[in-house]
Amino acid sequence: MGDEHRPHGMLLSIHPHQERPVNDTYKQVKDRLRVLDTVLTRGGISNRDLAQAISMVHRLVKKGDRSREPSTELLRSLDKAEALGRSATA
Repeated sequence: MGDEHRPHGMLLSIHPHQERPVNDTYKQVKDRLRVLDTVLTRGGISNRDLAQAISMVHRLVKKGDRSREPSTELLRSLDKAEALGRSATA
């Protein structure tokens, strides 16, 4: 059933954990997030607001579709975390 449209010997396989192509903007988001992780690690976890903001960005990155542009919510959360990171290092 349905095999008549598939070349002989070709199997369809669905891998739920298969890597999808990553959007370049998502790569930039992940790079910026790595910098924030470094800021948090160097300063210790004494800055609760920064730690929570970074945690939120991690959650949004994890649930986001990396093959598309990052959501507005993700970018705003990242901007907020970066602002908190700048104030923590000032």
